[in-house]
Amino acid sequence: MSDEIQGYHAHVYYEPDTRGQAEQLRAQMEQLFPACMYGRWHDKPVGPHPSPMFQIAFDADLFPRIVPWLMLHHGALTIFLHPETGDDLADHERHAMWIGASQTLKLEQFRR
Repeated sequence: MSDEIQGYHAHVYYEPDTRGQAEQLRAQMEQLFPACMYGRWHDKPVGPHPSPMFQIAFDADLFPRIVPWLMLHHGALTIFLHPETGDDLADHERHAMWIGASQTLKLEQFRR
């Protein structure tokens, strides 16, 4: 584990009735923030995530541009944001933040 943040992951959660909103948000972000890495669409919960989602990975230096933008443009979507320090449990449990309504993660896989 490192105390340094190597980057961030933003997980954009959606449901079948809000996937269109997620698609619009992603399209806007791809135009505004081309340096980010955009993950696959997961239409069913995967890993610790309780809802369908896609991931946005970005370098730490982009945090002050991306996070405020997400705060103002997430609409009805929930976004789970966590750093990458090398300690998955701490990153998902203690170092994370929510934009929109928070949900309960399935963290058992990190406690093994």
